[in-house]
Amino acid sequence: MNLLLFKNCYLGLVFLVLLGSCTQKTEEKEPTPIKEETQIELKTTEGPIVLTLYNETPQHRDNFIKLVKEQFYDSILFHRVIENFMAQAGDPQSKLENTDNVLGSTDLPYTVPFEVAPRAFHKRGALGAARNGNSARASSSTQFYIVQGKVQTDSTLQVAQGRINGWLAENAILNQSKNKDWATIYNKVASDQKTISADSMSLFRNRIDSLASDYKKMMTPYSFPQDHREVYKTIGGAPHLDQNYTVFGEVVSGLEILDRISAIPTDDSDKPLTDVRILSTKIIQ
Repeated sequence: MNLLLFKNCYLGLVFLVLLGSCTQKTEEKEPTPIKEETQIELKTTEGPIVLTLYNETPQHRDNFIKLVKEQFYDSILFHRVIENFMAQAGDPQSKLENTDNVLGSTDLPYTVPFEVAPRAFHKRGALGAARNGNSARASSSTQFYIVQGKVQTDSTLQVAQGRINGWLAENAILNQSKNKDWATIYNKVASDQKTISADSMSLFRNRIDSLASDYKKMMTPYSFPQDHREVYKTIGGAPHLDQNYTVFGEVVSGLEILDRISAIPTDDSDKPLTDVRILSTKIIQ
């Protein structure tokens, strides 16, 4: 009898322990904090522009922050401005007093690897990294542009998709190991158009175009996401640059300043006839 009572008590104790373990709350993990985005103020001769830098493009973000901290952009010109397209700055030569020379060919001696993010596209106000025509799509270390753009239609978006897919095919075939010799020539031409003669350049272009045309027949073509299409058809942008240049931020304040800069008359090289300078830059968040 005592043995039976002991067994019943033991079983009851085990049941209570198991019941207690089942009713304990599962420990909840703390959510990963979202890193606050960095905002930069460009104080220009036409007024202030505030940019936010995307965390999804960290290499471009960090490079831009580094240059701002070094005050690299202070007194830099917007040296290339095309109304309804974009305003470009960042050539260190534009700090010089004599700004009559054609600008846009110099920067610091490194590039930033191409980055892409789902929300990073060339809508009005997008902040993009300039580059030469290298097949890796690597960005200039210092030169950037801000998109003014224009409102698009289904027809113009279709044309833009054709241009994008042409570039994607071209870059794809040049990045294949079997075409590395072609890529070497291509990248040399991208950095200096004088590396080969005009006749050789024509033959070279024909060969690249032929290879890209064959590749396009096999590739899955790029098409704009529906939300991007709607933005392009409402506020506008420069959609033909998508997938080919890195967008790493956007204007959050000062689009009217961008419009003012874009309206300034320019010369044959798209340089404003009246100097538009970035007077100073600072991190404000």
